[in-house]
Amino acid sequence: MPVLTLTEAAATRIRQLLAQHQGDSKPTGVRVAIKTKGCSGLSYSVEYAPAKAGYDEVIEDKGVTVFIDAKATMFILGSEMDYIEDKLQSGFVFRNPNEKGRCGCGESFHI
Repeated sequence: MPVLTLTEAAATRIRQLLAQHQGDSKPTGVRVAIKTKGCSGLSYSVEYAPAKAGYDEVIEDKGVTVFIDAKATMFILGSEMDYIEDKLQSGFVFRNPNEKGRCGCGESFHI
């Protein structure tokens, strides 16, 4: 079972973000991590990544590179990363079969 798969929408958005990046060093992908925050305890984090760090898991899918923080692997195993855009919000969303619940606002989850 792959740690993470990407939808075409997520891969397209990652490509756009990498192409538009303004900064000193050009990122080679994005890093997905899990942070302790929110009312349910855990939250997804997506940020630019210049290269693989330490024990990152490397996912290459649909022409993009996603680094998975080693501490996040057990929390997101089997997840799908998507990108949604509607009238009220836009952003990356995760369909995670390991989640047992989410907070009311949808910003955090627990396992």
